Amino acid sequence: MRRTAPDPADTDAWNAYLAEGNARQARKRVAADVLLRDPDGRLLLVNPTYKPGWDLPGGMAEANEPPEDAVRRELIEELGLHVTLLGLLVVDWVAPHGPWDDQIAFIFDGGTLDQDQADRLRPRDEELSEAAFVKPADAADRLRDRMRRRFEQALKALEAGRPLYLRDGAPVM
Repeated sequence: MRRTAPDPADTDAWNAYLAEGNARQARKRVAADVLLRDPDGRLLLVNPTYKPGWDLPGGMAEANEPPEDAVRRELIEELGLHVTLLGLLVVDWVAPHGPWDDQIAFIFDGGTLDQDQADRLRPRDEELSEAAFVKPADAADRLRDRMRRRFEQALKALEAGRPLYLRDGAPVM
């Protein structure tokens, strides 16, 4: 039988109780990506050097980093791009696969870059070999299955004007 939580007024005991729970509870990996468009409505994809296939710009959150901060950090590190996020498009619970535990993946709306920004966009670190704006149908063809499903739902969320909750890329609600 689990012992009763200490009185929250006893700060040391309460913090020790919370730390014990924190150490035993599951941890989730968090990914955060962004949909960015150019003035022609094409979408930005990046070609990572560390895995096959193209991807949306973004990446993995660091420990205790909010997803929106993670995607902004990744855009600055990898593309030298500062973006104001316009909202959340999807939250996707990704089931365990291969050696990976489950994960929570976010896609945010990064809006439309002006033509000058789009023209100057280049990879800025060794994690990316290319960055390209492509038509939505061509983007879907370049993405791997899991990301393609999430990407297609993000486009639907953008069109509907409301975020979607997904499970392995499929709408749940």
